[in-house]
Amino acid sequence: MTIDRSQLILPVLAAALAASAAQAAPDKPKMEKCYGVAKAGQNDCAAGAGTSCAGTSKVDYQKNAWKLVPAGTCTKIKTPKGSGSLTPA
Repeated sequence: MTIDRSQLILPVLAAALAASAAQAAPDKPKMEKCYGVAKAGQNDCAAGAGTSCAGTSKVDYQKNAWKLVPAGTCTKIKTPKGSGSLTPA
C-alpha cells in the first residue's frame, strides 16, 4: 500500500496554521458604556429623545449619550462638564 505524502502533509499544515492564527489573534479588551464623554455627533448610541443612535448626540458631553471605552476607565475620563459616568444622567 502506497501513501501519498500530500495526504499526510495537508492535515498537519492545516493544524499548524490554525494554531498560529489562534496565537496571533490578540484578546479584545473588555469595553464598557461611558456616558457623558462623547463630543457632539461622536456618540456610539443612546442619545435620548429626538435622536436615533450612533452619531446623533446634539451637544458635547451629552449626559445620556454613551461611547465605548476600555473597562475601568470611564469614571477616570475628565471633560469640561465633569467625569464620565457608567449610568445616564
